[in-house]
Amino acid sequence: MGQSSFTFLVLFILCNLFSSSHQLTYVVNATTSSNVGLTQLECLTVSTTEFLGTLKSTIDLVSKVTSIVSKFGNVFGDFRVSNAVSDCLDLLDLSANALDWTLSASQKPKAKNNSTGNLSADLRAWLSSALINQDTCMDGFEGTNSIVKNVIGGSLSQLTSLVREALIMVNPTDGKNSSKGSGRGGRGGHLEGRKLSDYDGFPNWLRQNDRKLLQSSGGGVAADAVVATDGTGGFTSIQDAVAAAPESSSKRFVIYIKKGVYKENVEISKKKWNIMMIGDGIDVTVISGNRNFIDGWTTYRSATFAVKGRGFIARGITFENTAGPEKHQAVAFRSDSDLSVLYRCAMRGYQDTLYAHSMRQFFRECTITGTVDFMFGDATAVFQNCQILGRKGLPNQKNTITAQGRKDPTEPTGFAIQFSNFSGEPDLLASINTTQTFLGRPWKLYSRTVIMQSFMSDVIRPQGWLEWNGNFALDSLYYAEFMNYGPGGGGGSRVKWPGYHLFNSSADADKFTVSQFILGNSWLPSTGVKYTAGLTV
Repeated sequence: MGQSSFTFLVLFILCNLFSSSHQLTYVVNATTSSNVGLTQLECLTVSTTEFLGTLKSTIDLVSKVTSIVSKFGNVFGDFRVSNAVSDCLDLLDLSANALDWTLSASQKPKAKNNSTGNLSADLRAWLSSALINQDTCMDGFEGTNSIVKNVIGGSLSQLTSLVREALIMVNPTDGKNSSKGSGRGGRGGHLEGRKLSDYDGFPNWLRQNDRKLLQSSGGGVAADAVVATDGTGGFTSIQDAVAAAPESSSKRFVIYIKKGVYKENVEISKKKWNIMMIGDGIDVTVISGNRNFIDGWTTYRSATFAVKGRGFIARGITFENTAGPEKHQAVAFRSDSDLSVLYRCAMRGYQDTLYAHSMRQFFRECTITGTVDFMFGDATAVFQNCQILGRKGLPNQKNTITAQGRKDPTEPTGFAIQFSNFSGEPDLLASINTTQTFLGRPWKLYSRTVIMQSFMSDVIRPQGWLEWNGNFALDSLYYAEFMNYGPGGGGGSRVKWPGYHLFNSSADADKFTVSQFILGNSWLPSTGVKYTAGLTV
C-alpha cells in the first residue's frame, strides 16, 4: 500500500470514528417494560430493574466498541499492533460473554447457570472478569506508538466505568449462602450429608465419573479423543482434537494426550465447554511453545496454551514456554476458564509463566517455575500443595513470584496459596547470593495475595515482598501471610507496608480458603481432585 493511500485510509477510519463518537453516551433506562414483574434479588443494592438496565447498556456499549476496534484490523501493517487489536476483539468478546451470563442469571436466578449456586459470588466473578479485560486490551499496545490505543482508550474507559457501576450494585458474598465445609477437605463425597444430586445449585456439567477419570492413569481413560505424536491416536495435533469437541456442551469431553512433546500453540475457545485433558504425567506429556514479547507477540497472545471455555480440567501435563529470560514476557499457560482445575500439572517458563487472567481457578499439586512475575493475572485462584520454584534469569535481575492484578477494591479476585513449597530450581539455588527472589509485587493498585501454611526456603528474601515502583500501591494492596515456616518464612523482617498483614487469627486466614474464597465445596467434589476445604488437612 502506498504512503498516500495508507494515510487516506487511516484518516477515513478516524473521521468515521469521531463522527459517531456521540453515540457512545449511554443513559440507563430503568423502566423497560420487559423488566416489569421481576423478583427483587436480595444480593443487589439496587432494584433488579435498575441492575438489568445497567447490564443491557453495558452490553450495548461492548458492541459499539467492538465495531470501532474491528475497523483497524491489519490497517497499520505492524505485527505487534495487529496482535494487540486481535487481543482487544477477543477480550471484548469475553466481556460480552460474561455480561450475558450475568444478565441471564439475574433474570432467572433459580435456573442452573453452570455456576456455584451462590448468585452474588457468581455475578461478582463474571463482572470482575469483564472489568479487567479493558486493561488487558490496553496493555497489548505496550511497546508501540500506535494511534489505535489513543483512539479506543476513551471508549474502553467508559466501558470500564459501566462494568464497575454494575459490580458495585452486587453485595459482596457474606458467607451465609456459601457451601460450608468440615475444614478437612473434599474427596468427591457429600456436602454435609446431602447427595450431590440433591444440591440445587450444583453445576450440571460436573459428573461423578470425573473423579474416576482424574484419578486413573492416562492409558486407562475412556477418552473421546486420543492424541499421539506417533500416530497411534485419532489425532497428532492437540488443537485438532479440541476442534472435534462439541460447542456449549454440558457433557464432559475427554482428550487423552499420550506421552511426547507437542510443539504447538493451543487455544480452547469460549464455546468449548467442559474439556478434560489427561496426560501421562508431568514432563512426560509436554505442550511446548516459544512465543514472546520481543518477537512481537503481546503478553496475552504469547501463551503456549490458552483456555477460555468454562469448566476446563487438566491432569498430568506440562505446559512450557522455552523463549528464555532474554525474550521477556512469554506465557506458558493462560486461563479465562471459570471453575477450572489443574491437577498435577507443570507450568514452566521464565517471565510471566502462568497467566491466571480471570474467573475462578484451582491448582493442586502443580509445579510452577519462572523468574519475573511468573504467577500473575486477575483471577480468583487458590493454589494448594504446589511446588513454586524460582529460576535464574538475566544478570542482576530480581525474581518476583506473584504479580496479582486486582484493579478495583470491589473485585473479589486474588491469589491464595496454601500448603505449598517455595524454593528454587538448581540454577537458582547455586546463585542465591546474586539473584534475589521475592514473594510478589503489586502489578495493579489493589493487588491481593495471601500465602498460608507454606514452607519457604532461604531462596525467599527476609523482607518477603518487593515494590513495583516507589510507593505505588503500598497503601492499597492486600498482602498477607499466615503460619508460614522455613528459613525464608519468618515474619520478623517482613516489609512494614500499610497493606501488608501478618495474620495472627485463623478467622482472618479462613476467608482465603477453598471453601470461602472460591466456594470450592459447591463445585470441586465431583471433579475428583483432592483439596482441603479449610485450614486443616
